[in-house]
Amino acid sequence: MKLTSKDKTFLCNLRGLLEEKQLRIELKDDGLKHLVLRQNYGDRIERVFGMTRQGVRWRFQRLFNEVYVEAYERVWWIEANFGTDLRHHAIAIAKQRIELRKRAAEPNQAFRNRFGGKQR
Repeated sequence: MKLTSKDKTFLCNLRGLLEEKQLRIELKDDGLKHLVLRQNYGDRIERVFGMTRQGVRWRFQRLFNEVYVEAYERVWWIEANFGTDLRHHAIAIAKQRIELRKRAAEPNQAFRNRFGGKQR
């Protein structure tokens, strides 16, 4: 599953708040383990994310307990059935794709900076 631009913005904002110790992520085990977002869900959080507290909880749930965990489930299933011999190849391919995306984004960012276009 690909992340949307809203997902990426959410993750950047979340990282900043985690670094500032405004929020933290914990593992909760109430019979079924899952990640939860803890601490201050006040007005500042709503302003930073540009959404309601329920919206913050929903996007966190989707990204961390669905997208992130499901990615590891898929990797586990493939490695359980085919072994781990291909892991280093998959990581090399992923790193290359990330680098190519970064390079492709640089001219777009330079254009937006120069001509004042709207950033995503």
